Amino acid sequence: MIDQRRTTPDPYLARRWKKRPKREWKPLEDRSCTDMPWFLLFVVFCVGMGGICAFTVVTGGAARLVFGYDSYGNTCGQRNEQIEGVLLSGLDQTDKKFVFFLDPCNIDIVQRKIKSMALCVTQCPDEELRTYGDLKRFAMINDTELCSYELAGHLYPGHPERFTKCPKLPVPQSKPLPVFNRCTPVDISCYAKFAEAVVTFVSDNSLLHRLIAGVAASKEIIIGLCVLALVLSMLLMVIIRYISALLVWILTALVVLGSLGGTSVLWWLYIDHRLNLNDTLLKKAEEDQEEQESSRENTKALLIYATAATVFTVILLLLMLFMRKRVALTIALFRVAGNVFIHLPLLVLQPFLTFLSLFIFWVYWVLVLLFLGTSGNPVQNEETGLIEFRLTGGLQYLTWYHALGLVWISEFILACQQMTIAGAVVTYYFTRDKGRLPVTPILSSVLRLARYHLGTVAKGSFIITLVKIPRLILMYIHNQLKGKENACARCMVKACICCLWCLEKCLNYLNQNAYAATAINSTSFCTSARDAFVILVENALRVAAINTVGDFVLFLGKILIVTSTAFAGVLALNYQRDYTEWVLPLIIVCLFAFLVAHCFLSVFEIVVDVLFLCFAIDTKYNDGTPGKEFYMDKALMEFVENSRKAAAAVERGRGRVKEEAELTAMAPGTSSA
Repeated sequence: MIDQRRTTPDPYLARRWKKRPKREWKPLEDRSCTDMPWFLLFVVFCVGMGGICAFTVVTGGAARLVFGYDSYGNTCGQRNEQIEGVLLSGLDQTDKKFVFFLDPCNIDIVQRKIKSMALCVTQCPDEELRTYGDLKRFAMINDTELCSYELAGHLYPGHPERFTKCPKLPVPQSKPLPVFNRCTPVDISCYAKFAEAVVTFVSDNSLLHRLIAGVAASKEIIIGLCVLALVLSMLLMVIIRYISALLVWILTALVVLGSLGGTSVLWWLYIDHRLNLNDTLLKKAEEDQEEQESSRENTKALLIYATAATVFTVILLLLMLFMRKRVALTIALFRVAGNVFIHLPLLVLQPFLTFLSLFIFWVYWVLVLLFLGTSGNPVQNEETGLIEFRLTGGLQYLTWYHALGLVWISEFILACQQMTIAGAVVTYYFTRDKGRLPVTPILSSVLRLARYHLGTVAKGSFIITLVKIPRLILMYIHNQLKGKENACARCMVKACICCLWCLEKCLNYLNQNAYAATAINSTSFCTSARDAFVILVENALRVAAINTVGDFVLFLGKILIVTSTAFAGVLALNYQRDYTEWVLPLIIVCLFAFLVAHCFLSVFEIVVDVLFLCFAIDTKYNDGTPGKEFYMDKALMEFVENSRKAAAAVERGRGRVKEEAELTAMAPGTSSA
């Protein structure tokens, strides 16, 4: 009889097989929303961030920051409500729009606030007031009382409380800030108590004046050199495309020769020190024992350095030996990356748009943080007896929530940049006819991101946030432990910071590839990260070659742009003999040149990484046969054909050796009896 259990399929297994089909890559075919729960979570989080801003506005924190408030809890420039237990609160300050500090120079640097009574006044003192009679005269003429509210202006000179409730004499000339309506002293020497060195440097040292004058006088040259750095960065991206092969091999040769030369020099120095030490010991000269011990230590150190350099050189040569064939792929990817920028030139503007978005968000974040500093419940300071506004109870956690928002939303904006670039490059790669590319591939990538993949970006950026926040906390702890005796704790914290930094870099690289996989096949973050990780592991040597040789080439490109701009700056400033101070203008130009080069070449690096993932997927699921044609560019196709020819030649060589071995075995006299 036939066993029915073997012939009848299990319905549960059949359903499970249908639910788990084989993973297939279908680039740009099907689009669906990914990681929707994370998108909803991010939206809720952003609503919470907006709620914090609304809370500060409703509770008056924003108004107190902008218009200012006095030491009795009254907001300047408006009517106020009475605060229980505070006698001079609840005043009508509609006509008093400026905040005046009785002692503006008494600043607490640690708490970052002015430790002085504040009053709402109609006008800031526009002249220096040296006596209480001057205070009375100013109050009578301008109808502005600069002492506490309960003191009448005509009683200032003889009032017994004038020393505690009137401003400290002399009252400096003040002007209101343009936005925040605080009366600030015109003369910066007012702050000499806590910044005497700075004031002395600014007022007496002519070096700062010469530097500032040099920058002001050479502003045209600085602007011209910044434009030169911009042009050089764009030219370098074009040059890399056309001479990538020569450039990569030259740099590879320089690295190998440099490591060999450095190792040889270290061994030569060790041998020389060793011979000198032996000669000294044999002569038994009247040499100091400490000098002999120092010579022995130097010889040991040179031996350690030479040994380490030898190990490093051997590892480097072995890596170069194993990766020499993979370097050709890096060259081909650089060529294709150049083609990408020819078809998508607006990619170079992506970092500037990202920086603008980050700048706007950071300004908003700082403003809300300042609003939080003036929000909360009125609390009387035990030391001064003045009113301060503080967040109490559960409201204290709003600051932590706001800090988390800084990291997560910043990482979200950076992840959107990576996803946008990845989407544009994927569209370019997997479009066979480049003439049928969308009119605006970058805008199409942005719209696709906004419509389908914001949840994936939110999830990836949150993972980076989970690693970055502990690292920032540990960095704060490490800074607090500086100068303490517990060196072991500081070393452990430093080691944890380094480990978290390495983990963050690895996750950033994996996230970038996960975004590219999502752009290709519209899968969730975890699925994309897993698929990208498998692809990277299968091509580990190729990844190592691209990340070492490619990154080194781009780093040297940044250095080339900075040095070229600096050289041009020296020539330009030397031509204008009137400029006596070159240091600050050159530093400004070099920093800007490095920033511009980093923006351009970082985008180039992302494009190369995305192209490699597309290439690895293309070669894994296609073989060039009808129905499985490659998507790759001509340069990559040439690389594949050359690799196939090399592999075929190796196979023919192996077959020929095998045939010769078989013929030799069949020849007479070769077999044993």
